[in-house]
Amino acid sequence: MPDADHGVKTDALRIVDSLPDNATWDDLMYRIYVRKCVDSGIADAEAGRVVDVSEVRRRFGLTP
Repeated sequence: MPDADHGVKTDALRIVDSLPDNATWDDLMYRIYVRKCVDSGIADAEAGRVVDVSEVRRRFGLTP
């Protein structure tokens, strides 16, 4: 989900502008990927699509 006051294009330009001059395509793609994952996570949380940590531990057989 893009920033509420900006669109994807504006946010993408901010990402590009934040890269160092010697950035690679991989650097850009990584930053876009991370941003997309964070936005998706926020959208899931806002929609109530979350699982408590204790439930995740139980499902994967992990101990606290």
